[in-house]
Amino acid sequence: MEKINYQLILDKKLKEISGGESIPTLLLHSCCAPCSSYVLEYLSKFFNIIILFYNPNIMPLDEYNHRLEEQRRLVLEMEIGNSVKIIEYEYNVDDFIEIAKGLEQEAEGGERCEKCFRLRLNEAACVARSLGANYFTTTLTISPHKNAQLINVIGEELSEKYGVEYLKSDFKKKNGYKRSIELAKQYDLYRQDYCGCIYSRS
Repeated sequence: MEKINYQLILDKKLKEISGGESIPTLLLHSCCAPCSSYVLEYLSKFFNIIILFYNPNIMPLDEYNHRLEEQRRLVLEMEIGNSVKIIEYEYNVDDFIEIAKGLEQEAEGGERCEKCFRLRLNEAACVARSLGANYFTTTLTISPHKNAQLINVIGEELSEKYGVEYLKSDFKKKNGYKRSIELAKQYDLYRQDYCGCIYSRS
């Protein structure tokens, strides 16, 4: 897979957006509050943001509820540029269990993770189209443990499928991951020690 500098692409897109007359809407899939913190700080100057909290991979239910509550709290407490709203899905781990069948023993970062990225990004693209959002993207590229190149390729494929522009990103760049840690400390956010699914717990 060709190595692409997605941060440069994002910089160019944000410059283009900032020169426009209206504020576009971004559907942002968020995996958790700490990862979304920097992304919200960074992008809320350019977009009205709708956060989609769709993460059927998170197990168990108590963990899911804890992460969701932290997402709600961050949006209430954080200083944000334009409007931010949250769409919350009911917990449905069966969505994830179905796509992970046969891949339970795979190491993190393998085919199971790719299918999980695609599951959540597909829902984000679908919701973005239904709401008439101008763009969709995900917080997942902020993690140094996630394959930003792969996530962006999936996003572009789904962009073509659903007819909504995918906002390409590598949010860990420009010290984005470092800033997310700082913001997590500032807002006393719960920082989980595993991605979400029980198969990724060490």
